[in-house]
Amino acid sequence: MSEPKKIVVVGGSAAGPKAAAKARRMDQHAEVTIIQKGPDLSMASCGYPYYVGGFFDNRNQLLSTPTGVVRDPKFFMAAKGIKALTDTEVIAIDREAKTVQCRSMNGGDEQTVAYDTLVLATGATPIMPPVPGTDLEGITTLQSMRDADYLRQIRDDGMIKKAVVVGGGLIGVETCEALELAGIEITVVEMLPQVLMFLDWEMAKLVENHMRAKGAHIVTENPVAAFLGEDGKLKGVKLKNGTELSCDLAVVATGVRPNSKLAADAGLDVGERGGITVNAFLQTSDPAIYAAGDCIEIPNRITGRMVHAPYGDLANLEGRVVGQNVVKGPTTTFPGTFQTGICKVFDYAAGATGLSERNAQAAGFETVSVVTAAPDKPGFMGGKLLVMKMVAEKSSGKLLGFQAVGPGDVSKRVASAAMALQGGLTIADLTVADLPYAPPFSPAIDNFIATAHVLENKMTGRMAGISSREVKAKVDEGEDVFILDTRGPDEYEQMRLGIGEVLIPLGALRNRMDELPEAKEKEIICFCKISLRGYEAASLLRANGYSNVKVMEGGIMAWPFAREK
Repeated sequence: MSEPKKIVVVGGSAAGPKAAAKARRMDQHAEVTIIQKGPDLSMASCGYPYYVGGFFDNRNQLLSTPTGVVRDPKFFMAAKGIKALTDTEVIAIDREAKTVQCRSMNGGDEQTVAYDTLVLATGATPIMPPVPGTDLEGITTLQSMRDADYLRQIRDDGMIKKAVVVGGGLIGVETCEALELAGIEITVVEMLPQVLMFLDWEMAKLVENHMRAKGAHIVTENPVAAFLGEDGKLKGVKLKNGTELSCDLAVVATGVRPNSKLAADAGLDVGERGGITVNAFLQTSDPAIYAAGDCIEIPNRITGRMVHAPYGDLANLEGRVVGQNVVKGPTTTFPGTFQTGICKVFDYAAGATGLSERNAQAAGFETVSVVTAAPDKPGFMGGKLLVMKMVAEKSSGKLLGFQAVGPGDVSKRVASAAMALQGGLTIADLTVADLPYAPPFSPAIDNFIATAHVLENKMTGRMAGISSREVKAKVDEGEDVFILDTRGPDEYEQMRLGIGEVLIPLGALRNRMDELPEAKEKEIICFCKISLRGYEAASLLRANGYSNVKVMEGGIMAWPFAREK
């Protein structure tokens, strides 16, 4: 009988334990060892903001199996036959000898561990702003269990009243909610023009408006210039424009960089984005060493360009592929990512897959897109609003990306879009998609399919759409346009844009054509609550000779700017 294969995994968060567990299932005789720098293993790090926010109180749930068993070294040995060394840092790799040099974090003792195949799952490191004061007490990230414990203690103590979250990405907005729920006044500071950069601006603005409605303050295009302190403790944040925000807590969520130093020091190839370079089998430039998780770069499946995609689900998927390959050899591939993501923002969800229109155009695609708004199921079943944006390649009609925000079921629609991207489907394909329907779950034509219908109408010339941003620009520039609100008088009294629109309800429009501009070529923009009636009005006007009629996409519910009421 041959000697058992020695598989060593460096990193014990998501990708590492997944690779180790899969390798064990593939080979019950291999010697599998996990080496983890920190004290914890297999942490559900995406759950940290929800532990901080008080959605659950038992921190061990972040470390436990679905049956409630904590995944500590004893568990890994007893349940899986995997040796786990915690509080142990790998400080060097000897590729020629096939060993790793380890140092105990408790005492500094060193040991050498031999491998036949090595897996690097070293994760990522938080990026700190290059400004004065980052060493002050009261500044933290939300990257580790220690960070989560620290912020949860702050929440439970109830002593801090003001905090600043630096960064408006996924972790930033989730942390904003967590601390706001603790009664802390939150300001989110984002150096870019919007929060959640995976969304296009008009979609992100809706999320931002919702955050403000929940009590958060949002500052964009004004980065942190310095952290201010007294006696070593944080007292405020100074912004680039000179504004000073008083606070006793700052959570830095400005992104992460791949933790690839160990690999680079061992002579392994590292990519332009700082991640370890891997092939389709997730092998590094050394065939005996694989890598997975937040420390690597992988291809975007639409553009083919290498990206750093630090998502928990991808780390687990990559770990599974690596676990198979370290046992069977390079046979299973990992194709890359569509960068599908979702987050909870108070009563909203915000999700996207594929390319935003901004990123698609930057990648060289000629795009066509549409924004729609509608309840996620019938009103008699308590439907909640969804605002969606679908992006396609103009020449081929191929889906490039999809975004959804709102209190409705965002996840289902983003998941449908992610699978459509994986299948390489076109908008024509999506218009006849066969999705499940029953009133408790969706309208008869699901929102995702309906958005494809609207985009098909736009692509075939049956509808001329115009975005809310374009409408606002026309109004601000004083262009001579006729803006037609086709809702009812009661709706108009409850909510209106206040941009000079004229109210003519759709049901009265046929008999009130004389109130429209005499010049048939004048630009008319129609809308309603979600612009379904606006589309019908535009069809009627075009049939009566009006040649420059547009529909404001998404209607008043997708309007990201201030309204009159």
